Order: sequence, then C-alpha cells, then structure tokens
Amino acid sequence: ITEQGEVIASKYGTPAGAAASLETMTAATVLASLAPTPVPPADLARFRAAMAEISAAGFAAYRGLVYETGGFNAFFRAATPITEIAELNIGSRPASRTRSDRIEDLRAIPWVFSWAQARFMLPGWFGTGDALAAFADRGLLSAMVASWPFLQTTLSNLEQVLAKSDMGTAARYASLVPDEALRRTIFGRIDDGWTRTRDQLLDLTGQSALLDRSPALQRSVRLRLPYIDPLNELQIDLIRRRRAGDADPRIAEGIHLTINGIAAGLRNTG
Repeated sequence: ITEQGEVIASKYGTPAGAAASLETMTAATVLASLAPTPVPPADLARFRAAMAEISAAGFAAYRGLVYETGGFNAFFRAATPITEIAELNIGSRPASRTRSDRIEDLRAIPWVFSWAQARFMLPGWFGTGDALAAFADRGLLSAMVASWPFLQTTLSNLEQVLAKSDMGTAARYASLVPDEALRRTIFGRIDDGWTRTRDQLLDLTGQSALLDRSPALQRSVRLRLPYIDPLNELQIDLIRRRRAGDADPRIAEGIHLTINGIAAGLRNTG
C-alpha cells in the first residue's frame, strides 16, 4: 500500500487521525480479501471482454492525441510547468530517462504531475469519453456499472480526477503556448474530450453533477478549490515572466512554492 507524500500530514498528523486512517485501510483490505465476488463467472467473462473493447478504444484515442498529433510535445512543454518541475529537488531520479525532450523518455510521475498542476489532469481521463461513447451495448455497460466492483472503482477514480480538473484554468495555461493555431487545435480537442468524458460518466452513473453520490468528497473538493485557483493564476503569471527572460531568483522560488501549494490542495502529484 502506497500513500502519497502530500496526504501524509492530513491522514497521519495526529494520533486520532492516524488510527482512523489505519482502521479504514485495514477494514477495506479485509473486506476486499474475504468478501465473495458479486459477479457470476459467466457475467464476469462478458464484462472482461467488453472492458477489453472499451480499453482498446480509449488507448487508441489517447495515443492518437499524445503521440500522433503534430506539435503535441511542444504544446505540453509550453502549457504545463514540466520544465519548472524538472528543476525541483524531489524524487531519486531525473524527470527524463535521457537528455532528449521526447515524451517517451519522460518518467511517469513528472508527466502526470505537470498535467495535474495545470489542472488538465489529462492522463487520468482522456480517451475514456470516446471509448464509452463508442461502445454500442449500453445495456451491458449499465449492467457492468451496476454490479462489477472493478468498473465501479475505476469510474469513481475517474470522477475524482474530472472533479479536480478545470478547463477554464487549463485554458489559461494553454495561453502560454506561443503558436496560436497549435494552441486552438490541441486545446480544443482536450476540452471536447473532457466534456464528452464528463457527460458519459454522468449518464452511466445517473448523476446531474460530478460527485453527487459522494457529498462529503464533493464538499471537500469544493472547499479546497478557492484556495488552489489563485495559486494557479499566480503560477501562470510567474511562468510567463520567467519564460520571457526575467531572471529574478524570487520568480523561480515563487513558482516552486506554487507547485507545492497546488499539490497540497489537489492532494495528488502523480
């Protein structure tokens, strides 16, 4: 079991909080280990076959954007603080496996972390909306959502990522991309993909808004966002000034402080 560093203090900062967190974790582990599977074997085979089809469609959509769209790497490096994150003294390994700037050589954590900082959260959801929309057997899909814990958990994680993303803030990060045509093309695809994914998720789960089924989590996210949003705006301004050539060391320090603050507020780094 792995706990991300930015949630350690909130979960284990006090004896009572640590005891409650360990109790919840232990109970969930025991329940998952001992409870019989609720899905009959015949249905499970159908569900897995359907999931393989959905996964393949999502995989194709994701790779189509990230690896097969001209200029995507340039968009990524301009619209996220990946360069600034690579300069942080965190982790035991450099951000990239080689000296190249290819996406293929970037390690997973800085890749996910940079998209999270810019509020795209792209690796956590892109392609899912296309895949779900393309799956023809809606009755089977509804049955999977209703009775398969694996898919329920997957959609729950997807929902949290969507709730923490913000296409309005992401658009302001995209304004850092100097090529206007490239910015419009790629951000337009991302924005459309986000809307499609949200709509598919809400339709499958019967909700009118994200996290309606989890009011405590919904409230927690909404309470944190007013503190995160100004940090995003400050980070965008500082990155713009630094990339324009302002060498004031306080700007670099400010960017690093906003990175820490946004990560603490979102409670996920990648």
